Amino acid sequence: MPLPASFGSRLSATFVEFGHLCVGIDPHPHLLGEWGLSDSADSLMTFGKTVIEACAGRVGIIKPQVAFFERHGSKGFAVLEQLAEIAQTAKLLVIMDAKRGDIGTTMDGYYDAWLGKSAPFVADALTVSPFLGFDSLLPMLSQSHERGKGVFVLAATSNPEAAEVQQASLGSSQVAANVWRKLGKANQAVDGDRMGSFGAVIGATVDPANFGISFEEAASTPILAPGFGAQGALLSQFSRLFASAADRTIATVSRSVLAGGSINLETNVLAAKDDLKSTSRIGGLDE
Repeated sequence: MPLPASFGSRLSATFVEFGHLCVGIDPHPHLLGEWGLSDSADSLMTFGKTVIEACAGRVGIIKPQVAFFERHGSKGFAVLEQLAEIAQTAKLLVIMDAKRGDIGTTMDGYYDAWLGKSAPFVADALTVSPFLGFDSLLPMLSQSHERGKGVFVLAATSNPEAAEVQQASLGSSQVAANVWRKLGKANQAVDGDRMGSFGAVIGATVDPANFGISFEEAASTPILAPGFGAQGALLSQFSRLFASAADRTIATVSRSVLAGGSINLETNVLAAKDDLKSTSRIGGLDE
C-alpha cells in the first residue's frame, strides 16, 4: 500500500493556497471573559467554532492549545475532539499544541492519542518535547511519517526560562542546534529535498544564532514560529526574522487576533494575513 501524502507536501500546498499564517485557538479564561463567555466547556465550543469559521477559506492552519481544553477535564477534551473534526471538514490543517514528550510505551501512547490510526483527536501534526533525548522521539517520527502526519519539536522557544537548557553546551554545539540538525537529518532520510514533515518550534522573538541554529542547515525542515502579535514579534518583520527559511515557516498568532472578541475576529484574521502578505512580498517570498 502506498504511503499517504506527507505532511510536508500538504503543508507546502497550504502555503501556496492560503499563505503562512496560523491562528491559535487559545480559550484561556481572560479571553473567554473578553468574549462575554463563561469559563466553561460549553464556552470552549462556542469560542472554538467561531475561530474555525473565521479561519476557514481565509487561512490554512489552526493550532489549538491543548492545555486550555485539558483544564476542563473530560468535557474539555470532548469539545477538542469535536472541534478537530469540524476543522478537518473545513479543510484546515490542525496542529495540536500539546508539547508531549516521554519514552518507550508512554510515548507510543501519546502517538496513539494524537496521530495514530484510531486516535480520538483529529490532528495533522503535534508539538513534542525532545528533552528526554531526541532519540526518544524516533519511533513517533517514523510512525507519523507512515501516516502522513507531522511533528514539531521544541528547539528554541521564546520563554526566557528555556535558555538555560536550550543554549546549554552539548559537545561542540548547543542543545537547540543539536535538535535542529537531527531534524534535518531525519527529514533528509525520508523526504529528501522536499519540504520535510518534521519541524522545529523556533520562537519569533528569539535570535536563532544565540542557540547555534543556522537556517542554511536543515534546509528542508519546516518551522513553527509562535511569538507574533501579543508576545512582541511583528508580522511585518517575518521575512527579516526568518530570512532563507521564511518559505517554510508558519507564523502563528493568537491573542492579537482573538482579543477583539468574536465581532472583530474575521477582520483581525484578514488584517494579520494582509500584514504577512505585505512583508512576504517585500522579502521576495512567493505566496
